[in-house]
Amino acid sequence: MKRSALLAKRLREIFLNGYWIANTNYKDQLENINWEQAIHQIEDLNTIAALTYHINYYLSGILNVFHGGLLEIRDQYSFDLPPIHSETDWKKLLEAFLAHSAAFADEVEKMPDEKLDEVFVDEKYGTYLRNIEGVIEHSYYHLGQIVLIRKFT
Repeated sequence: MKRSALLAKRLREIFLNGYWIANTNYKDQLENINWEQAIHQIEDLNTIAALTYHINYYLSGILNVFHGGLLEIRDQYSFDLPPIHSETDWKKLLEAFLAHSAAFADEVEKMPDEKLDEVFVDEKYGTYLRNIEGVIEHSYYHLGQIVLIRKFT
């Protein structure tokens, strides 16, 4: 199996349908909560909505590069969640997140393996492989937070 196909499989496991490493995934954790749970603040922890926005921010920004665009995302803006005042607002964020998750995995799967070893935008960012693996690791980290926060809401 191609490396890109294996990475895509791992991405789908964490975002959409896997249970192997974390025994859950984002879709499983997020689809059954309402907007009030999503924005529920526990002390100084990020909310579930903020974490969802944060991961979606990176997915959409990297997807832009995959599609030939510029790397326009900046860490300082990655938690700038627009206000969520209703179930509609939450569902809109969740739908965007799930769409970007699927699109991200699809784009990775289509990549020739040679592309994984190429520089991602600038040498300081490493390779495509390093960035995709970073998305996976970063996403597992925040999935763990979401699982814990759900236990308190």
